[in-house]
Amino acid sequence: MLIFKRKKANRKYRDSIFVDLFSKDRDAKKNFLSLYNALHGTDLKLEDTQIEPVKLEQILYMGYYNDVSMLINGRIVVLCEHQSTLNENMPLRYLLYVAKIYESLMPNDARFERSVHPVPTPEFYVFYNGSDDLPAWSELRLSAAFIQRDEDATPPLELVVPVLNLNKPAENSVISRCSSLKEYAEFIRMVVEEQRRNREAYMERAVRRAIRAGILTEYLTRKNKEVENMYWGEYDYATDVKVQRREAYEQGIATGVHDAHLETARRMLAARLGTVEQIADITQLSAEEIQQLQ
Repeated sequence: MLIFKRKKANRKYRDSIFVDLFSKDRDAKKNFLSLYNALHGTDLKLEDTQIEPVKLEQILYMGYYNDVSMLINGRIVVLCEHQSTLNENMPLRYLLYVAKIYESLMPNDARFERSVHPVPTPEFYVFYNGSDDLPAWSELRLSAAFIQRDEDATPPLELVVPVLNLNKPAENSVISRCSSLKEYAEFIRMVVEEQRRNREAYMERAVRRAIRAGILTEYLTRKNKEVENMYWGEYDYATDVKVQRREAYEQGIATGVHDAHLETARRMLAARLGTVEQIADITQLSAEEIQQLQ
């Protein structure tokens, strides 16, 4: 018998099902290697292949853990599952992301060496799972955002992001070659169908339906208490924008309040209105901050 417990949404510290399957679960490396082989037409074996996760503070999505980043076979492979309306700024986000990855991987003095310092080849993919009728395979390009473009010349900087539509498995050979990705896409389709049918307990119904159909059977049986909470972590562009705006607003307020306290402390020091400890008590600043104002 499957038992479900609804948890309060907390997008700050939640992985999506996609991330868990291909990055965090006990079988994640096996699933990731299967997907890598499907993307590259290779047949690498898990026991002969070194796979290392690369995790940064969230750059692609503020507050979301919806990306999978792995070092494998001399490559950095970054995967994102994407719902709702496709965000066409993904190449720019990926550019910022990979710059941070390179910075974290390179020794501090490597950039000043005379000879070329080797870096892993970057690859970026978006797995689209929304309702828009996108092609089975398409591409987003960084150069499409350039203000000045010479159509006949090679862009001075380019970053290409293939977009695979998980809603069209029959038209996409990558999905058909990777059973874990194919079953994941089928499971999410079931979740969406059950949600449209009746929002009450739709996740429980979708999990039971998938297990009966042999879809992610072992994974869903083992993690039935977690999948609902992870599903709430799936990326949604509209929500992402709201989160970013709220966090920017809150950060702005906090910065303004702190600046006001610093100015109050500065004036109190200039007028000799109390000791450092007294000013700290009034302004809620630390003694160290106030001493730096002297």
